[in-house]
Amino acid sequence: MPFTISKPLRFGDCDLTGIAYHPAYLSMLVDVNEAMFASFGVTWKEIMFERKLGLPTLSMNILFTKPAMYGDVLTFNVHVRAIGRSSLDLETVVTVGPDVIWTIRQKIVLTSLENHKSTPWPDDIRAGLSRYLEPALAE
Repeated sequence: MPFTISKPLRFGDCDLTGIAYHPAYLSMLVDVNEAMFASFGVTWKEIMFERKLGLPTLSMNILFTKPAMYGDVLTFNVHVRAIGRSSLDLETVVTVGPDVIWTIRQKIVLTSLENHKSTPWPDDIRAGLSRYLEPALAE
């Protein structure tokens, strides 16, 4: 099952016509990814400040299919597609009701904040991410 969370589209997330401003989507996505980690008991604050690890995005591919409007409630369904030695492949499908608004494929790499090189996932984080591990959808 995916990690699922809903977020309202706020006034500040929209342009003057009330349509979602796409950079706001990326800010929301960061919040969603952070909430997914917290759902299995590991906060990003702990990862960064105690464990001295970073979670930079290596790549992302976004497909916008419909506009979202001020006041809409966006539902984020985060599918973990693969967990590598230090990488994480996510696919997030964002909906408003039954309509897909946008999807994103994202690759995150765990890095050491000391040398900025990739580092293996700690066992507890790998186990938490594995809760949401699903095979990739056929393309």
